[in-house]
Amino acid sequence: MHNEVLTIEQISYEGLYQMNGVEYHFKRFPHRNRITRLFPLRQHRYIQRLQPDVVIVHGLHFAIQTILLRLKLGRKVKIIVQHHAEKPAPGIHRILRWIASHCIDAYMFTAIEMGLEWVKARNIKSTASIREVMEASSTFFPADRALSRARTQVSGEMVYLWVGRLNENKDPLTVVKAFLQFLVHCPGARLYMIYHKSELLEAIETLLAADPAYQQAVIFVGRIPHEELQHWFNSADFIVAASYYEGSGIAVCEGMSCGCIPVLTAIPSFRMMTGNGKCGLLFPPGDVSALLSAFIQTLGMDREEERRKTLEQFHSRLSFEAIARHMEDVIDSI
Repeated sequence: MHNEVLTIEQISYEGLYQMNGVEYHFKRFPHRNRITRLFPLRQHRYIQRLQPDVVIVHGLHFAIQTILLRLKLGRKVKIIVQHHAEKPAPGIHRILRWIASHCIDAYMFTAIEMGLEWVKARNIKSTASIREVMEASSTFFPADRALSRARTQVSGEMVYLWVGRLNENKDPLTVVKAFLQFLVHCPGARLYMIYHKSELLEAIETLLAADPAYQQAVIFVGRIPHEELQHWFNSADFIVAASYYEGSGIAVCEGMSCGCIPVLTAIPSFRMMTGNGKCGLLFPPGDVSALLSAFIQTLGMDREEERRKTLEQFHSRLSFEAIARHMEDVIDSI
């Protein structure tokens, strides 16, 4: 199936640019105030002139704009909205999203279960419009482990990697508490923590202060350039995430694209990304004992086989090629 793909981007530049078969339309529409943001009439006229068959809107918080877009384009054009971590809203926002759902042909959520929450909260009118498509993918790939470790200076008998903010939703305290207990079973294990927001850093440091051995086992890396992450993912055995909620999980996706075995909370997005546990291990959010058990299970894993399963899951469900196939299926179904 051949598709002509155009995307409208708004930065401090105007012009057309083509790359990898995609035509980029850089425009500067007036969004100086609330009125022009809510009623982007110039943008809608521009979209109409492009004569699209399908329009994909990124984000469910553009209810008024989507209603107006439907009025401008008519019923022949298919409108698909992609979820990007937003949560259902109450009050007037719920009503507007409910009205907008009558103008939308399909919604794409990382996991079907996440879309059903929106229907239950009466932000979307019907379960029939919910489709399961991964939100984003990764350009990273597997690389030589020894060369990667030489670059990152990572060492350890078993290497676990954390990539994400140190906040309550990401819940690094559960990870660190479980990992410190795990050291009894594997003293040579190492947990490397990459982060750019450090709300709970002081609380983690308090946990590590109890024993000098803890400070050797948990290494704070801090912020690094995004392009360097590939070397870190290829230096680690496991990617660990303890989130209570994620729209998808980009860092996890990037880790899996390099063969990092996932150890994740059993939230809807992570269940979908791992094929409901086809690769890696899942544990309940906030459960230190369950995560400790998962860490102990990693000791008995055939890591090469689990790495193979992780890469297979990435390519079948999370890669750009897989996302494109799933999006075509969505378009064909509406």
